[in-house]
Amino acid sequence: MPTPATHLREALTAALVASLDGAIPDRTPRRTHGAVWLPGKVTAIMGARRVGKTTLVHQLRRERVDSGWRRTLVPFINFEDERLAELEASDLGFLVDELARRVPEATTESVLWCFDEIQQVPGWERFVRRLLDAGGAEIVVTGSSAALLSREIGTALRGRAWAVPLYPFCFAEALVHRGVSVPGDPGDLTGPALARLEHAFLNWLEVGGFPEVQGYDAPTRRQTLRDYVDVAMLRDVVERYEVSNVTGLRWLVRHLLGNAGSPFSIEKFHRTLKSQGIAVSRDTLHQLLGYLEDCFLVRTVWMEADSERQRMVNPRKAYPVDSGLIPVFDRTGRANLGHALETAVLVELERRRCEVTYVRTPEGHEVDFLAREPDGKTHLLQVCADATDPDTAERELRALRSAARQHPDAHRWLLTLTRDAAPPELPDDVTVWPAYRWMLIPQQ
Repeated sequence: MPTPATHLREALTAALVASLDGAIPDRTPRRTHGAVWLPGKVTAIMGARRVGKTTLVHQLRRERVDSGWRRTLVPFINFEDERLAELEASDLGFLVDELARRVPEATTESVLWCFDEIQQVPGWERFVRRLLDAGGAEIVVTGSSAALLSREIGTALRGRAWAVPLYPFCFAEALVHRGVSVPGDPGDLTGPALARLEHAFLNWLEVGGFPEVQGYDAPTRRQTLRDYVDVAMLRDVVERYEVSNVTGLRWLVRHLLGNAGSPFSIEKFHRTLKSQGIAVSRDTLHQLLGYLEDCFLVRTVWMEADSERQRMVNPRKAYPVDSGLIPVFDRTGRANLGHALETAVLVELERRRCEVTYVRTPEGHEVDFLAREPDGKTHLLQVCADATDPDTAERELRALRSAARQHPDAHRWLLTLTRDAAPPELPDDVTVWPAYRWMLIPQQ
């Protein structure tokens, strides 16, 4: 019977050979914002489970091959392969030696190593650091946890990692996936073309952007998304962080995913659980919320504040990472188009690498998002599904103008669900667009 070491070497060899000989999968291209590669750094692709990280890795491999690289110099290893479950960091050096044995050019030419879900291997970061220091290699790693960067890579690689966050399909990617051409400027569309685009947008808000569920019927889609959440809780939270209070975690997940955009206070939620006879400490709830953000299941938005204390005493707003999760966990039975739209706008801002807060003005008005782009440009964004009612429009615009007194350099946006949902009178000092137009013209 083969020893464990021999068994692992055989499994690693099989995985390596399959990546060298097999075709590179070709799926719907993924869009990223900002640089993917930085010299001397590991590219760390991070995002929720089933969001398409592996697809992006194969896309990067294909781009290298199309640019003239040898097919055998872009190896790919998926560490969620059950045959590799017992691997340790000390076993990974075998891959480098085996590639050199099979592909002599690997010792003289650059190699793009692609390691999928590498956090499954304890101590992996030491191997990656050694491979990076040896030179002659570029490295892409993926993981389903932000801790992949913040705790492990950040410590072991000492600033030599470059994070590339990946989210569910944006609206443009969803259109491409369905074989629909993406218009240059949706503002130019009229008649049937505009109706088709708006119908597709409403469908995307309901279905969400997880690639696998596109085209599923509603019951199958919702069960699949529920399974995604269960796996994320089990693998990325319970097992990874050795969480013992699973009941409290499930209550927290259901609450956050079913109440998109609502203010969330640990203190208030703690009282709710206590009234239901569920014993969980405030500190544990803080930890659990951090874990859910780490695995990209939940996104939270802090209130814009001048001091850390002011920020901490005000509630956050919590959102799922994808609008398709809202109907899975919402118990009211409402359509929730407004919450879905707000969620989609937040995720788009994060996709564009913006720093996002919400604004509460001294007059008590609230603006959904204050977004700071990486280049320093700021935007105030108010999201309103239907602003055709004059009172509604006045309330939303009044909040924007109030917030603009605190942030005079910020561009002001009012984003609606459709073109027909715009206010009856368009203001001169606020850009009013349907949200899909804003999403499809990112340079704006």
